[in-house]
Amino acid sequence: MIRILLVEDHAVVRNGYRRLLDAEDDMRVVGEGASADEAYMALCATSADMAVVDLNLRGSSGIDAIRRMQAREPALKVLVISMHDNPSFVTQAMRAGAIGYLTKNSEPAEMLDAIREVAAGRRVLAPDVAQSLAVAALDGETPLARLTPREFDVLRLAARGESPGTIAGTMHLSQKTIHNHLSAIRQKLGVDNDFKLLQLAARHGLVDWSAGLV
Repeated sequence: MIRILLVEDHAVVRNGYRRLLDAEDDMRVVGEGASADEAYMALCATSADMAVVDLNLRGSSGIDAIRRMQAREPALKVLVISMHDNPSFVTQAMRAGAIGYLTKNSEPAEMLDAIREVAAGRRVLAPDVAQSLAVAALDGETPLARLTPREFDVLRLAARGESPGTIAGTMHLSQKTIHNHLSAIRQKLGVDNDFKLLQLAARHGLVDWSAGLV
């Protein structure tokens, strides 16, 4: 029996996943969370073998949720199911500890197969994700690949207009630590002010000025 923790901020989607997974003889949903904090608390209260995680959560991202859950349970297997096929998101999710990555246009049968593969410790990438990573590799490393998963999450929140104080509260870090992360991010990305940092974030898909925030 594969015991699964669902981490998804949309209740309708989460309920749909639960119905799909609980209908399988070898799967059981043992916990749910709509945010990184809820995911961590649910993990502490359950005996999950793996987590199915969206990257767009309330507050800090699924990347932060993966990092925190794996720090507590290193054996936890993680499958990401996200709207993002941006190679920066894929790379950072994998660095945080995910071993599988699907996009939300995947078929239900693909999701079920991926859960079984990830639960067995085997890496899974959706075809569109594998293609985006291959193209990115041919084009050369993006600047965002220089960031750690935590720095990536700090930049994502800063690009959404969150203040250092708000980011500190969301990520359960001190404001001084957030300022230090922002300084390290600017240095790694070769920018000297926040406007240039926002421009770079937008250029690499962290924020879309025409369609809203990611």
